[in-house]
Amino acid sequence: MKKATYSPISAVWPGEPYPRGATWDGQGVNFALFTQHAHKVELCLFDESGRRELQRIELRDRTDDVWHCYLPEARPGLAYGYRVHGPYKPEEGHRFNPHKLLVDPYAKDLVGSLRWGDALYGYTVGGRREDLSFDRRDSAPLMPKSRVLETAFTWGEDRRPSIPWQDMVIYELNVRGFTMQHPEVPPQLRGTYAGLGCAPVIDHLRRLGVTTVELLPVHGFLNDRHLAERGLQNYWGYNTLTYFAPEMRYSASGKVKEFKTLVKTLHSAGIEVILDVVYNHSCEGNQLGPTLSMRGVDNASYYILNADQRRYYDDFTGCGNTVNLEHPRALQLVMDSLRYWVEEMHVDGFRFDLASALARESGRVENLGGFFDAIRQDPTLSRVKLIAEPWDLGHGGYQVGNFPLGWAEWNDRYRDGMRGFWKGDAGVTGEMALRLTGSQDLYGWSGKRPFASINFVTAHDGFNLEDLVSYNDKHNEANGEDNRDGSNHNVSWNCGAEGATDDAEVNALRARQKRNLLATLLLSQGVPMLLAGDERGHSQNGNNNAYCQDNALSWIDWSDTPERAALTRFVQRAIALRRRHPAFRRRSFFEGRVPEGQSAKDICWLRPDGDEMSSEDWNTDHVRCLAALVSGSALPDRGPRGETLRDDDFLLLLNAHHDAIPFQLPPSTAPWRVLLDTTKDDGAGETGKLEGAAYALPSRSLVLLGRENMGTPE
Repeated sequence: MKKATYSPISAVWPGEPYPRGATWDGQGVNFALFTQHAHKVELCLFDESGRRELQRIELRDRTDDVWHCYLPEARPGLAYGYRVHGPYKPEEGHRFNPHKLLVDPYAKDLVGSLRWGDALYGYTVGGRREDLSFDRRDSAPLMPKSRVLETAFTWGEDRRPSIPWQDMVIYELNVRGFTMQHPEVPPQLRGTYAGLGCAPVIDHLRRLGVTTVELLPVHGFLNDRHLAERGLQNYWGYNTLTYFAPEMRYSASGKVKEFKTLVKTLHSAGIEVILDVVYNHSCEGNQLGPTLSMRGVDNASYYILNADQRRYYDDFTGCGNTVNLEHPRALQLVMDSLRYWVEEMHVDGFRFDLASALARESGRVENLGGFFDAIRQDPTLSRVKLIAEPWDLGHGGYQVGNFPLGWAEWNDRYRDGMRGFWKGDAGVTGEMALRLTGSQDLYGWSGKRPFASINFVTAHDGFNLEDLVSYNDKHNEANGEDNRDGSNHNVSWNCGAEGATDDAEVNALRARQKRNLLATLLLSQGVPMLLAGDERGHSQNGNNNAYCQDNALSWIDWSDTPERAALTRFVQRAIALRRRHPAFRRRSFFEGRVPEGQSAKDICWLRPDGDEMSSEDWNTDHVRCLAALVSGSALPDRGPRGETLRDDDFLLLLNAHHDAIPFQLPPSTAPWRVLLDTTKDDGAGETGKLEGAAYALPSRSLVLLGRENMGTPE
C-alpha cells in the first residue's frame, strides 16, 4: 500500500502566549512554550505514530518569555515536540541542547514510549568531562511525543460526591495492580482505568464502605533506566514526565477519555477520586540524568539549583532534583496542572508527595509560602480535598502538624503509635490515646479539626497489613539491591515465626492482630485510610519497598479463601459502625471534661479496675490495657440542618497484653452490648446483653461495647 504523502503546514500565525501547551480551539491549534533563557525555539511535527519527523517550524513570536504560534491547519492527534536552542553552560545552570527532542511540559497526551539510550542525555555518557561535555546525537527516535488533544467529553449529570471530611474512608490503590488478577474483569481491561471502572470492582468498593479512592500516580511517568536494565518496572509511578497527560500504560483504549469515564463512573457510585501527585521533582534526575523536558526547556527556571555551584541541584526529594516553585512560571505550571485535573478531569482532590519540598523558599520550609498562598486564594483549588505528605528528605523537612488551614496530612505518628501499641511496646499507651482521639496535640493548636489527620497503619510505602504481622524484618531481595533499600523502621512483629507458616496458633494471632489494627483505625477520630488488599490479607512476602515489582508480588490476589472472606466482612462491619455512629466521626476534639448541660465527660479513660487513668498511670511503661468511655450525649457537632446530634455511649476496650484481663465495667442503668469483637473472625459481637460488672477481656484484643444513651440532648 502506498504511504499517504504529507502536505507541509504552510500557514503559521503569531498565536497567543496563553494558554500554555497545545490548545485546539475548533479551528486550529495554538502552541505556547515558556523559556526565559533560550534564543530559539523549534516546533517539530511528526506522523501519527510519532516515529517520523515531518516538519520543523520556528516560533518567531515571543511575549513575556513565552514563545508561541498558531497553526490553523493543525488538528487534534498531531504529534509534536520541541527543540530549544540556548547556552549549554552547566556551570551556569543552562543545559540547552537542540539535538534533544523535548516533551512539552504542558502536554495533555503522549504517543509512543521512551526507549532508553545514551542519545537521551545532553552530554556524552561515560565521557571524561561528564555533564560538561555536549552530545550531538538526535534523541527523537527514542522519545515519546506530545500529542494535540481534543478535550471534548460528555459529562452529563456528573456531580462531585462532596463527602464531608469527617465521613471519609480513603482507599489507596494502584490502578494497574488492583485489577490485574481480578477474575471478573475482562482480561483486555485488567490493569487499566476501564478495568477499575468495571461493575464488580465498583461493587467491591461500595460493599466495603469506601467513600474515596486515592490513586497512586497516574500522571505520565517513566520507567527508570536502572530498573529497565534489570528487567524491572517502576510500579508506583513516582517518576513524573508530564503533569497533564494521564499515564497511557493504564489505558486499554489509548484514549485520555478513558480516565474521564472512570471518574464519571466512580462519581455515579458516590465515590470520590483523589490523585497522588508528584510535583516536587521530575524524572530527569540529577546533573547526570537525561534531557527529556523541563531540563532542556529551561533548566535554570524549572529546578532549584545550588546557589554556590549551579551545575548541581538542591535535592530535597532523594530523586536528584527539586522543582523550583519560587519561579512564577514553574509555580504556574503546577497550578495550571492542578486546575486542569479538577476542571477538565473532574477529580476531587490531591495527595501531595513529599509536600514539604513544595514549601521550600531559599532552601527553607515556609509552610505559608507562595505555593500555599496561591492555592488558598484559588477559587477552584481551595474547594477540593488537599492532603500533604508532610515531609521531604531535606533539613527541616519533617512538618507533621504544621501545614496551613485547609490541608489534611498523612499522620505517620498515628501509624507508628498504633503499631507500637499492638506490638506490645512499652511506654506508647499515651501516644496511642492521643492518636486515637484525633491528634489534638498536632492539629488543635492551629485551629484545625480532627479530620486534619489522615490516619493509617499501612500505605503503599512500607509493609502491608499481612506482612506487618508476619515479619520482623524487611525482605526486599527481589528488588536487586541486596536488601539495602526500604525502611528499617517498621515497628512490626511476626507473632512468633518469620513469614508464612503452618503454625495454627501463630496464624490465629496474626489474624487477630490484623483485626485489632483495622478496628482501631476505623474507630479513631480523624480520616481513616486503608491500603488496597489489606482487607483480603494480601502479602508482598515481606517486601516493604515494592516500587519496582509490577508483578504478582504487588498485584492484589482476588482468589477467595474463608479467611479472606471473614476479614473482608470484618472491615465492612467496622466501617458500617463508623458510618452509623457520629461519635466516631467528630468534627471537634474531645475536651476531657463535662460539657455544659451534660452529666458526663465527653471522654474518660479507664483502668481495668474501673477507675479513671491518673497521670502516674499514663507515665507507667507497663500499661497495656485500658478503655475509653465515650459519651454520645456530649457531641458538640450539629447535623446538616442544624439539628443536635446524639449517639449511644461506647466503651472501647483495648488489651495489648499477652494475658486476658478482667475489666470492671462502669456503673450503668442501661445494659451494655458487644458491637465489635476482634477475637471473632468477622468481628460480630454477642446478640444478648452483658450480665455482671466485669468483662473478661481476652489477650491482644479490642472489644467495642455500646449502650443506649438515656440522657437528654442540649
